[in-house]
Amino acid sequence: MTALRIVIADDHKIVRQGLRALLDAAGGVDVVAEAADGHAALEAVARFQPDVVLLDLSMPGLGGLEALQRIKKEWKRTRVLVLSMHTTSEYVRAALRAGADGYVVKGAGVRELNDAIRAVVEGRQFLSAQVERAALLDLLDGPAVTADPLARLTPREREVLQLIAEGHSNRSVALKLGLSIKTVDGHRTRVMSKLDLHDVTALTRFAIRHGLVSPEG
Repeated sequence: MTALRIVIADDHKIVRQGLRALLDAAGGVDVVAEAADGHAALEAVARFQPDVVLLDLSMPGLGGLEALQRIKKEWKRTRVLVLSMHTTSEYVRAALRAGADGYVVKGAGVRELNDAIRAVVEGRQFLSAQVERAALLDLLDGPAVTADPLARLTPREREVLQLIAEGHSNRSVALKLGLSIKTVDGHRTRVMSKLDLHDVTALTRFAIRHGLVSPEG
Protein backbone atom coordinates (compact mmCIF):
# COMPACT_ATOMS: atom_id res chain seq x y z
CA MET A 1 0.00 0.00 0.00
CA THR A 2 1.35 3.44 -0.96
CA ALA A 3 2.21 5.63 2.02
CA LEU A 4 0.02 8.67 2.57
CA ARG A 5 1.84 11.92 1.85
CA ILE A 6 1.57 14.36 4.77
CA VAL A 7 2.46 18.03 5.27
CA ILE A 8 2.68 19.30 8.86
CA ALA A 9 1.98 23.02 9.33
CA ASP A 10 2.51 24.42 12.83
CA ASP A 11 4.51 27.42 14.02
CA HIS A 12 6.09 25.44 16.89
CA LYS A 13 9.08 23.37 15.78
CA ILE A 14 8.80 20.99 18.73
CA VAL A 15 5.17 20.22 17.77
CA ARG A 16 6.15 19.50 14.18
CA GLN A 17 8.99 17.26 15.27
CA GLY A 18 6.76 15.43 17.74
CA LEU A 19 4.07 14.83 15.13
CA ARG A 20 6.63 13.62 12.62
CA ALA A 21 8.06 11.16 15.14
CA LEU A 22 4.61 9.84 16.06
CA LEU A 23 3.58 9.42 12.43
CA ASP A 24 6.86 7.77 11.46
CA ALA A 25 6.45 5.30 14.32
CA ALA A 26 2.88 4.48 13.31
CA GLY A 27 3.91 3.74 9.72
CA GLY A 28 1.94 4.03 6.51
CA VAL A 29 2.63 7.74 6.05
CA ASP A 30 5.39 9.86 4.57
CA VAL A 31 5.88 13.36 6.01
CA VAL A 32 7.01 15.16 2.87
CA ALA A 33 7.30 18.67 4.34
CA GLU A 34 6.96 20.86 7.41
CA ALA A 35 5.78 24.48 7.45
CA ALA A 36 5.96 27.15 10.16
CA ASP A 37 3.30 29.49 8.75
CA GLY A 38 0.49 29.68 6.24
CA HIS A 39 2.63 30.88 3.35
CA ALA A 40 5.08 28.02 3.81
CA ALA A 41 2.15 25.60 4.02
CA LEU A 42 0.82 26.78 0.66
CA GLU A 43 4.27 26.44 -0.90
CA ALA A 44 4.59 22.89 0.48
CA VAL A 45 1.17 21.87 -0.82
CA ALA A 46 1.91 23.34 -4.24
CA ARG A 47 5.21 21.47 -4.41
CA PHE A 48 4.27 18.07 -2.96
CA GLN A 49 0.52 17.74 -3.61
CA PRO A 50 0.04 15.83 -0.30
CA ASP A 51 -2.87 13.60 0.58
CA VAL A 52 -3.34 15.35 3.94
CA VAL A 53 -2.24 18.60 5.57
CA LEU A 54 -2.12 18.66 9.37
CA LEU A 55 -2.79 22.34 9.97
CA ASP A 56 -2.64 24.51 13.08
CA LEU A 57 -5.09 27.42 13.14
CA SER A 58 -2.96 29.93 15.03
CA MET A 59 0.10 30.74 12.93
CA PRO A 60 1.77 34.11 12.31
CA GLY A 61 1.59 36.01 9.04
CA LEU A 62 -0.86 34.03 6.93
CA GLY A 63 -2.91 32.15 9.51
CA GLY A 64 -4.31 28.67 9.38
CA LEU A 65 -7.84 29.65 8.40
CA GLU A 66 -6.75 31.65 5.38
CA ALA A 67 -4.28 28.95 4.36
CA LEU A 68 -7.04 26.36 4.74
CA GLN A 69 -9.39 28.25 2.45
CA ARG A 70 -6.72 28.63 -0.22
CA ILE A 71 -5.70 24.99 -0.04
CA LYS A 72 -9.29 23.80 -0.45
CA LYS A 73 -9.80 26.18 -3.36
CA GLU A 74 -6.61 25.36 -5.26
CA TRP A 75 -6.02 21.70 -4.36
CA LYS A 76 -9.42 20.13 -3.94
CA ARG A 77 -8.08 16.57 -3.60
CA THR A 78 -5.88 17.46 -0.62
CA ARG A 79 -7.58 16.80 2.73
CA VAL A 80 -7.02 19.25 5.57
CA LEU A 81 -7.08 18.06 9.16
CA VAL A 82 -6.98 20.90 11.66
CA LEU A 83 -4.90 20.31 14.79
CA SER A 84 -5.72 22.85 17.49
CA MET A 85 -5.51 23.37 21.22
CA HIS A 86 -8.92 25.06 21.08
CA THR A 87 -12.16 23.15 21.69
CA THR A 88 -14.70 25.97 21.71
CA SER A 89 -17.36 26.28 19.05
CA GLU A 90 -15.92 29.49 17.57
CA TYR A 91 -12.75 27.73 16.47
CA VAL A 92 -14.43 24.52 15.34
CA ARG A 93 -17.09 26.43 13.44
CA ALA A 94 -14.54 28.68 11.74
CA ALA A 95 -12.43 25.71 10.66
CA LEU A 96 -15.36 23.75 9.22
CA ARG A 97 -16.70 26.80 7.43
CA ALA A 98 -13.28 27.33 5.88
CA GLY A 99 -13.40 23.80 4.49
CA ALA A 100 -11.62 21.61 7.06
CA ASP A 101 -12.18 17.89 6.56
CA GLY A 102 -11.60 17.21 10.24
CA TYR A 103 -10.73 18.81 13.57
CA VAL A 104 -8.50 17.16 16.17
CA VAL A 105 -7.54 18.59 19.54
CA LYS A 106 -3.78 18.57 20.17
CA GLY A 107 -4.29 16.62 23.38
CA ALA A 108 -5.65 13.66 21.41
CA GLY A 109 -3.79 10.36 21.42
CA VAL A 110 -1.83 8.82 18.56
CA ARG A 111 -4.60 6.36 17.78
CA GLU A 112 -7.17 9.13 17.41
CA LEU A 113 -4.86 11.10 15.15
CA ASN A 114 -4.30 8.07 12.93
CA ASP A 115 -8.05 7.40 12.85
CA ALA A 116 -8.65 11.01 11.86
CA ILE A 117 -6.14 10.85 9.02
CA ARG A 118 -7.66 7.65 7.65
CA ALA A 119 -11.18 9.07 7.97
CA VAL A 120 -10.50 12.25 5.99
CA VAL A 121 -8.58 10.32 3.32
CA GLU A 122 -11.66 8.13 2.89
CA GLY A 123 -13.84 11.21 2.51
CA ARG A 124 -15.38 11.13 6.00
CA GLN A 125 -15.44 14.12 8.33
CA PHE A 126 -13.73 13.61 11.68
CA LEU A 127 -14.24 15.60 14.89
CA SER A 128 -12.05 14.92 17.89
CA ALA A 129 -13.59 13.17 20.85
CA GLN A 130 -12.18 15.97 23.01
CA VAL A 131 -14.17 18.70 21.29
CA GLU A 132 -16.62 19.99 23.87
CA ARG A 133 -20.16 18.58 23.67
CA ALA A 134 -21.51 22.12 23.76
CA ALA A 135 -19.43 23.01 20.72
CA LEU A 136 -20.83 20.06 18.76
CA LEU A 137 -24.39 20.96 19.66
CA ASP A 138 -23.76 24.53 18.63
CA LEU A 139 -22.33 23.36 15.30
CA LEU A 140 -25.42 21.26 14.65
CA ASP A 141 -27.79 24.07 15.49
CA GLY A 142 -26.00 27.14 14.22
CA PRO A 143 -24.27 27.09 10.84
CA ALA A 144 -27.41 26.80 8.74
CA VAL A 145 -28.83 30.01 10.14
CA THR A 146 -25.74 32.00 11.15
CA ALA A 147 -23.96 34.09 8.52
CA ASP A 148 -20.17 34.10 8.60
CA PRO A 149 -18.94 37.70 9.02
CA LEU A 150 -15.52 36.74 7.64
CA ALA A 151 -17.21 36.03 4.30
CA ARG A 152 -17.70 39.79 3.92
CA LEU A 153 -13.93 40.28 3.70
CA THR A 154 -11.62 39.68 0.77
CA PRO A 155 -8.60 37.38 1.28
CA ARG A 156 -6.33 40.43 1.49
CA GLU A 157 -8.59 42.09 4.04
CA ARG A 158 -8.49 38.95 6.19
CA GLU A 159 -4.69 38.98 6.03
CA VAL A 160 -4.61 42.63 7.10
CA LEU A 161 -7.10 41.94 9.90
CA GLN A 162 -5.01 39.07 11.24
CA LEU A 163 -1.77 41.07 11.21
CA ILE A 164 -3.41 44.04 12.94
CA ALA A 165 -4.86 41.71 15.56
CA GLU A 166 -1.37 40.26 16.09
CA GLY A 167 -0.21 43.77 17.03
CA HIS A 168 1.44 44.95 13.81
CA SER A 169 1.34 48.62 12.85
CA ASN A 170 0.20 49.77 9.40
CA ARG A 171 3.88 50.20 8.44
CA SER A 172 4.72 46.67 9.60
CA VAL A 173 1.73 45.21 7.74
CA ALA A 174 2.77 47.08 4.62
CA LEU A 175 6.30 45.66 4.79
CA LYS A 176 5.09 42.10 5.36
CA LEU A 177 2.58 42.17 2.50
CA GLY A 178 4.57 44.30 0.06
CA LEU A 179 1.97 47.07 0.02
CA SER A 180 2.04 50.81 0.56
CA ILE A 181 1.03 52.18 3.95
CA LYS A 182 -1.82 54.01 2.22
CA THR A 183 -3.13 50.76 0.73
CA VAL A 184 -2.97 49.03 4.11
CA ASP A 185 -4.81 51.93 5.71
CA GLY A 186 -7.51 51.56 3.05
CA HIS A 187 -7.88 47.85 3.73
CA ARG A 188 -8.06 48.53 7.46
CA THR A 189 -10.75 51.16 6.98
CA ARG A 190 -12.84 48.81 4.82
CA VAL A 191 -12.47 45.95 7.32
CA MET A 192 -13.69 48.15 10.16
CA SER A 193 -16.58 49.41 8.06
CA LYS A 194 -17.67 45.94 6.87
CA LEU A 195 -17.52 44.50 10.39
CA ASP A 196 -18.89 47.62 12.10
CA LEU A 197 -15.87 47.76 14.42
CA HIS A 198 -14.32 51.04 15.47
CA ASP A 199 -10.90 50.46 17.03
CA VAL A 200 -8.00 48.01 17.16
CA THR A 201 -9.20 46.48 20.41
CA ALA A 202 -12.52 45.56 18.80
CA LEU A 203 -10.71 44.18 15.74
CA THR A 204 -8.50 42.05 17.97
CA ARG A 205 -11.43 40.68 19.94
CA PHE A 206 -13.22 39.83 16.70
CA ALA A 207 -10.15 38.04 15.33
CA ILE A 208 -9.78 35.98 18.51
CA ARG A 209 -13.49 35.14 18.61
CA HIS A 210 -13.43 33.88 15.02
CA GLY A 211 -10.21 31.89 15.33
CA LEU A 212 -7.90 34.11 13.27
CA VAL A 213 -5.49 34.58 16.18
CA SER A 214 -4.95 32.87 19.48
CA PRO A 215 -5.89 34.66 22.71
CA GLU A 216 -2.48 33.64 24.02
CA GLY A 217 -0.86 35.80 21.34
